[in-house]
Amino acid sequence: MTLAPDGTTEFSRPLRLDRLSAGTFDADYEASASETAALATRFDLPGIQSLSGSLRVRRPGNGPLIRVEGRVRAEVTQVCVVTLEEVANRIEESFVQLYTTAPHPEDSEVFVSPDDEDTPEPLTGNSLDLGEILAEQLALALDPYPRAPGAEFGTASAETSPDEERNPFAKLAELRWRH
Repeated sequence: MTLAPDGTTEFSRPLRLDRLSAGTFDADYEASASETAALATRFDLPGIQSLSGSLRVRRPGNGPLIRVEGRVRAEVTQVCVVTLEEVANRIEESFVQLYTTAPHPEDSEVFVSPDDEDTPEPLTGNSLDLGEILAEQLALALDPYPRAPGAEFGTASAETSPDEERNPFAKLAELRWRH
């Protein structure tokens, strides 16, 4: 997480947890042009044209568990891994994120079961940054290997013959017989 000089993130929308009680909190957020520019720098993207999201935050039974359900929407520009051209990408993803206000001793073990929901992320303090949650979900939804339409990796380099391409051990066999 990148913090601004005032201690906030690029797209900060804090929610005080004492306002949550046992009910729900619904919110829609949209990042400004300066916020999307700062996030593009953070995520090493040529650009983020838009970022918005809808969130529902619940605290069941006023206990330590906080459930954030949401949808993130974005228009981003990424770099093609083959041609290095800029590629437009549209993102629309739903997510559920769990948090807990319960104290968690640093030296204790955490058991994670693949069948259970995600382990809640521990919170410190009395607020939850909903803008940062949307920014993190955007980062998770980005295509790790964006490609321009029709871009493909070549199958052979100019320095290899077709025989070497088919048999990668041909060169080793040649060296073995020389000695």
